[in-house]
Amino acid sequence: MNEPETDPLFDEKPQVQEAAGSRIPMRYLVPNVITVLAICAGLTGIRLAFENRFELAVSMVLLAAFLDGIDGRIARMMKGSTKFGAQMDSLADIVNFGVAPALVLYAYMLDQARSFGWIAALLYCIACCLRLARFNVMLDIVGKPAWQSNFFTGVPAPAGAMLVMLPVYLGFLGLAPTRPLAFAGAAYTVCVAILMISRLPVFSGKAAGTKLRSDWVMPSFLFIVVYVAFLMSYTWQTLTLTTIGFFLSLPFSARAWKRHEAADAAAAAAVSESAPSEGTA
Repeated sequence: MNEPETDPLFDEKPQVQEAAGSRIPMRYLVPNVITVLAICAGLTGIRLAFENRFELAVSMVLLAAFLDGIDGRIARMMKGSTKFGAQMDSLADIVNFGVAPALVLYAYMLDQARSFGWIAALLYCIACCLRLARFNVMLDIVGKPAWQSNFFTGVPAPAGAMLVMLPVYLGFLGLAPTRPLAFAGAAYTVCVAILMISRLPVFSGKAAGTKLRSDWVMPSFLFIVVYVAFLMSYTWQTLTLTTIGFFLSLPFSARAWKRHEAADAAAAAAVSESAPSEGTA
């Protein structure tokens, strides 16, 4: 008798069957291996932070964020998306975008603020969990306008991890983590947590990732190459400017959201006005 070719844990439409001895296609395993590596990188970043090797710690957290960001895309490219992988990815997000950045920041600076620093780190972790839970729930919402897919509700968890470590970037650039700065860093951490659980619309970049005008292909390649070159040569300066640039983009995303809402409201008003006239005709 032939052995089953799928496993209930990895099959998108699992059937009642024995899991022992089943064969799982490699395209299902590769994305999950990347997710596990991302968790390992995030946890290693925490260890390095408590060993006072902060530059390596931040690098590992950023590596974890990168791996966590590509595992889903690789799964879709390989047609290896599974419910098991989705659950693994959600758990990895909590570690890589919530726990790891908060503990690295606490070990670097927030511990000088004593309980206030720890409370700020806790609030950030909880906000990250709430943000990820809301994101998973909103995936099941049907009937929403197509343009809303181009926005996140609240600052996404990967961006939150990048934003919350801004005090660490500044410290690497020469701003010593003193006690007053630790209290300021705690307040800043709470502000990032509030942005994550807020209803603020944030550009998702999905529209830019679907199709690109032909005359923008070469400039896009050039921009990516230049950005990566600066990131490798001037890492902390580049990350600081990227963080500032993200903050500056928030008002534009809110304005774009309101513009779409106004267009939908105008379209709905036009339909409601035309309906009675058609009925009387």
